[in-house]
Amino acid sequence: MAELSISETTTFRWSLEEDVARYSAAGIPAIGLWRHKLSDCGVSKARDLLHRNRLKVSHLFWAGGFTGNDGRSYRESIEDAAEAIRTAAALDCPTLLIYSGPRAGHTYNHARRLAQEALIELAPQAAELGLTLAIEPMHPGCAAQWTFLNSLDDALGLLDSVAHPHVKMVLDTYHLGLDGGLVERIAQAAPQIALVQLGDARRPPEGEQNRCRLGEGIVPLGEIVAALKAAGYDGYYDVELLGEEIETDEYSSLLEHAKEAFREIVGSG
Repeated sequence: MAELSISETTTFRWSLEEDVARYSAAGIPAIGLWRHKLSDCGVSKARDLLHRNRLKVSHLFWAGGFTGNDGRSYRESIEDAAEAIRTAAALDCPTLLIYSGPRAGHTYNHARRLAQEALIELAPQAAELGLTLAIEPMHPGCAAQWTFLNSLDDALGLLDSVAHPHVKMVLDTYHLGLDGGLVERIAQAAPQIALVQLGDARRPPEGEQNRCRLGEGIVPLGEIVAALKAAGYDGYYDVELLGEEIETDEYSSLLEHAKEAFREIVGSG
């Protein structure tokens, strides 16, 4: 059954402790955990907080950077991802978000090969612990520091080369829904989708993500969700709100708006 989740990046200034307490109080059933906040709280304490507040975890954000753009070696990024897999499993989290890293001076084919080899190495550990690695393609207007995967074709091509049932993709409507053509291809992509993130925008990104509240932008959210439901997707719909327009909003108001938008767009809750 489709369920609402809120990413902790949405409530950037709150701590994990605040996120868990306030999401639960607002009637949000699931949370997308951010490793940055988790490191401040600690895994054991976070697990206890989640259990006491009856809050599910939709995903853990993030691991990757296999192309070496952030100062880590390839092996260090693999080891960090392996640690993230163990953390996700300890929190009963079904999905770990993966960013490949940008080209970082490599040819496209070499960057793709690095990501492919990393995912092939990590997939058995993820499978053993019962979770899925989900690569996320991003709109080229804001992907420079994150990934060389800029389209649905990029993501599906990498998944085909890895060919493992525990390696799938994130479909973020902010990144893939702005240029048109997505709705017609959702049936093809649906078996490979581990998580859907709902994002909206008034215009395509230019350098930084700048999302708006769901339903107030140009992304055809209703058509995309209808196509996902028709294709059989019934997992989490994670709301990720970030950017200059969102920064000044009051977080409790964002949560209430996200709940209402989820009811209108997805038809649940």
